[in-house]
Amino acid sequence: MTLEIKVAGESDVEKWNSAVASSSHGTLFHTWEWLKIVQNHTSSVLYPLMAYRGENLVGIYPVFIQKKGFFNIAFSPLPKAYLLYLGPVIMDYDNLKQNKKESTFMQLQEEIDRFLFMKLKCKYVRIRSSPGLFDSRPFIWGGYQVEPLYTYRINLTGGVDRVWEQFDRKLRVDINRAIREGVRVEEGNKEDLRFIRSSLYRRFERQGFKPSDHSRYLSELYDTFYPDNLKIFIATYKGEKVGGMISLCYRDIMYLWVGVPKSDLKGISPNDLAQWEAIKWACNNGYRYYEEMDGGDDPRLRHFKSKYNPELAIWYSAVKYSSYIYKIAKETVK
Repeated sequence: MTLEIKVAGESDVEKWNSAVASSSHGTLFHTWEWLKIVQNHTSSVLYPLMAYRGENLVGIYPVFIQKKGFFNIAFSPLPKAYLLYLGPVIMDYDNLKQNKKESTFMQLQEEIDRFLFMKLKCKYVRIRSSPGLFDSRPFIWGGYQVEPLYTYRINLTGGVDRVWEQFDRKLRVDINRAIREGVRVEEGNKEDLRFIRSSLYRRFERQGFKPSDHSRYLSELYDTFYPDNLKIFIATYKGEKVGGMISLCYRDIMYLWVGVPKSDLKGISPNDLAQWEAIKWACNNGYRYYEEMDGGDDPRLRHFKSKYNPELAIWYSAVKYSSYIYKIAKETVK
């Protein structure tokens, strides 16, 4: 039986979020509330696509459409919106037999491509799947150019002491030194969110970039998801804020989402201590994994993240053009 693609509406919110929550590769970014906030603060149109086989929901597929000149382009997730993963969520995927996994994913991607390229007349589509959806072949078989990417996950199931023992020795020394020197880490609030945003903004300016102002976007995310799904950890030293991070919490994973740039303090690592406090919080609150979210595009970040002795988790970036001619034209004007 063929799949039917429908655009979800407000009456589908509960079914949509239930699909996200039930899947190992569903993320907070996939939730209806997060997607709508992204649309509110970007020049894009959200298409929350639902795939049905008869009356049965097979999968969901959020896609953002932007117009570039005369052309429509599709993203899942949208760039420059503090999103890393998105792409499809396939119902009951982990419990399907392998042949069913492959056929369902292939059929879903075929119908999504038909919707995007034929109905919406998109010239370019970029999909970035979430970890847990390990098979990239349906993208490849569908004509996408696929790039494997990797993020870092720390297994918390052994408990706090086991996690600490697995850290690089120098990292443990640096964390203990920060404590001895008087760095303190506490859970933060909306004012601390503004501090983190301002710190990042200044860092980009010093690097010669003109960053976008995401103040209202981050504020609405905070108002919607704090404190159940969004946590802030702020490091202070001698009464001054010197480090911190924003974490996301969803299902059994806590994510390092946005962090303050490296401190100018000599010999003290407030961000290492802030992350350790977040990891301890995740352990003590029943989370199975702590993810140091990574786009895989900056090798310098591995020095900070790999010292926590995480495991690699794979995800994919898949790109497809409507025609070879458009691909050549796009690369010519880069």
